[in-house]
Amino acid sequence: MAPITDHQLRYDLANELHARPFPSLDAPCTAVFLAIKQPANAVARDRSADRAHLVDLLDRFGAAHPPPDATHFYGQIGRFTLKWEQHTEFVTYTVFEESDRGNAFDPVAFDVFPNDWLDAAPGVRLTSALFHIAPRPDDDVVVKNLQDWFVPESLAVSRVLDDAAIIAGDFRIDPAGHMRFAIFADDDTGSRRIGRVVQRLCEIEMYKSASMLGLARVKQLGARMGALEADLSSMVGAMTDANVDADTTLQQLLTISAELENMIAKSTFRFGATGAYEAIVNQRIDVLREERFSGRQTFAEFMMRRFDPAMRTVKSTEARLQAMAGRAVRAAELLRTRVDVERSAQNQTLLASMDKRADLQLRLQKTVEGLSVVAISYYAVNLALYVLGPAGKSLDLSKVTLAAVTTPVVILLVWWLVRRIRQSMD
Repeated sequence: MAPITDHQLRYDLANELHARPFPSLDAPCTAVFLAIKQPANAVARDRSADRAHLVDLLDRFGAAHPPPDATHFYGQIGRFTLKWEQHTEFVTYTVFEESDRGNAFDPVAFDVFPNDWLDAAPGVRLTSALFHIAPRPDDDVVVKNLQDWFVPESLAVSRVLDDAAIIAGDFRIDPAGHMRFAIFADDDTGSRRIGRVVQRLCEIEMYKSASMLGLARVKQLGARMGALEADLSSMVGAMTDANVDADTTLQQLLTISAELENMIAKSTFRFGATGAYEAIVNQRIDVLREERFSGRQTFAEFMMRRFDPAMRTVKSTEARLQAMAGRAVRAAELLRTRVDVERSAQNQTLLASMDKRADLQLRLQKTVEGLSVVAISYYAVNLALYVLGPAGKSLDLSKVTLAAVTTPVVILLVWWLVRRIRQSMD
């Protein structure tokens, strides 16, 4: 029997689920993470520039190139392992080094990215991070290291994956310009599990940074939204004043409504992306299955105290913007109804005036008709006298007598003809 025909995308879609494998890491090791994003309109960017930038880095290490349409790459660059991923708004580079540099969070590790290569990046740095992965020592040593490496006020630390490892980070930018994350793995923790922990932390930092762009947009909109809301409230209050010109107020309301719709159109993607990134951050933290370590706050608690309020601000601003646009539309509809009622009254007055004017015109027309009958009859009588003059002489009738006899007949004929003409026109 002939095999069934596969959908043309069957294998591509199935392979996509396995295209971004987790790295396999053994402690001790070091990881460097970099996310690059274009400052504006990153969704519509030229993605070939992302790949060209990657190829430039690969050529410096003599590494093989990815396929032309690749959106991810995983391979060796010298003694390092590189993982490159192209996302909707940004591109990420993660470099793993299977060795212990001795000094935790040594900024020299970031030198794997040459300075001139960084300067030529098709975008700006969204975030970067250094990861220190080490075998798990005693808890006292862990506590001491955390005190030396991180800011205690914002430190988040927890046991994860059924106490397979301890993770820590303070989400602060160090003097070298990077975030810091530490991972202490048990001896029996597999390399794939360590790789998954590192990947989850990279995603938490990446999507946390991307979602905070929504808060930046809120701050940009805040002042203008406040001014528009004050103007909108003032106009709605003025609608009850009969002395205020409704047409002018309606035009102002329509201007505000158009500006609000423009703000919504420009912010819809950012607010939607912020919500999606927030969900990913929370999901990545949930899968770590955190447990408290030494009474310190967990990553989930840190996000609840520091990250969630920012996300609620974004959501409330989005809702406020939608509500303001709805208020403007409703106010414009009410004012438009008021304008329609006023114009209807004006139209009634105008129609009454037109009726009166039409009545006067009809009277004038009848008067003109009477005058026209007289005028036509006058000329018709003169013509008739010229025609009937010889007959009047033969009958010995004077011109005055003949005019007296002819005039009533002519007037009646002219009146009858004018009446017939008017009836035919009606």
